[in-house]
Amino acid sequence: MRTLYLDCGMGAAGDMLTAALLELLPEPDQFVDKLNAIGIPGVEFRKEKTVKCGITGTHMSVLVHGEEEGADVHHHDHEHTHEHEHDHEHTDEHEHDHEQTHEHEHGHHHHSGMHEIEHIVADLKLPEKVEKDVLAVYELIAEAESHAHGVPVSDIHFHEVGTMDAVADITAVCLLMNELGPDEVICSPVHVGSGHVKCAHGILPVPAPATAFILQGIPIYGGGIKGELCTPTGAALLKHFVTRFGDMPVMKTQAVGYGMGKKDFETVNCVRAMFGEGEDKTDAVLELSCNVDDMTAEEIGFAMDRLFEGGANEVFTVPIGMKKSRPGTLLRVMCKEQDREKMLHLIFQYTSTIGVRETPTHRYILDRRIETVETPYGEVRRKISSGYGVSRAKYEYEDLAQIAREQALSIEEVKKLLEGV
Repeated sequence: MRTLYLDCGMGAAGDMLTAALLELLPEPDQFVDKLNAIGIPGVEFRKEKTVKCGITGTHMSVLVHGEEEGADVHHHDHEHTHEHEHDHEHTDEHEHDHEQTHEHEHGHHHHSGMHEIEHIVADLKLPEKVEKDVLAVYELIAEAESHAHGVPVSDIHFHEVGTMDAVADITAVCLLMNELGPDEVICSPVHVGSGHVKCAHGILPVPAPATAFILQGIPIYGGGIKGELCTPTGAALLKHFVTRFGDMPVMKTQAVGYGMGKKDFETVNCVRAMFGEGEDKTDAVLELSCNVDDMTAEEIGFAMDRLFEGGANEVFTVPIGMKKSRPGTLLRVMCKEQDREKMLHLIFQYTSTIGVRETPTHRYILDRRIETVETPYGEVRRKISSGYGVSRAKYEYEDLAQIAREQALSIEEVKKLLEGV
């Protein structure tokens, strides 16, 4: 099992996660070139080696129209940069009265709502899965901001995370996770810092309300370090990708990455990522199931789509006979333990059931990794699975389907075209 472990003893921010994951790749410079080719308007990614507390790591910068986001305020006192200077996500908010506007006086600082974010992401050169991941992370942030400010999600404008540098951070992490293809992501309890942070709405406690909302259900702690160590973007990325939180598992590490923050502390200011093979070949999951006899096939299909979009590992149905000899359907959902509440909400929202059964279970799984293959028809992802004395490879359906649509071919014909690639 390919396992990724994230040590967030100094919190988490988008740029720190990007840098830590980047160091796990054999050719990080080539991946930075790939990031710069995806087409985020006016954005350039730059990586640089940084030494903190005697440890060498990587710091990632995002330049927007040639200028690092927030560079005009980095020389101010801590209260002007929200006391953390952890990354480039929380900038300029203290200098202007936002009043839900879309643009700063600086010209290229945008306050984007979900609608604008969706348009930006749709125009990028991203695999379909990565695009869905980016939007899912933003939806977590939008929900948190909506709760914190007491307004509908549709009215939320991302004061602190909607600018292009945050789009860049979220997109970069989603692309890196897709590139690494871990079977499980385990994270330490998250250090959130302590004290207060200054923003446009006033002086707020750490963690900030939006961050605290996102981190519900996740083990967190404060400490003697004053400032905001975990940003809303960092929290949302962890919430979306982490399989479970806890101690480092037994694993054979193959690569270690250090993603450095900007500020210096007595403790090295970084996210550490460790990637390797976990010894446990089983995967703990929950099975949630319910019986329905009053839903149409279309309604059941719609519910299944919503559950998959919500992060279910698997959703399937079985025809059953119910009381009074009525034909019915058994709906079964497999999910991670931390997704239990979300899956229960979706089941009750999109089906007619009034009760759901839960069964803890384990899966025996093969080691899996995703590789990208260059073909005459573009990049195609191929899943490689091995273990228990077997090995097999399979092209990703969505990539095959895209070629089939573009070339007016069947899926089987596309597979034959790719033989020998």
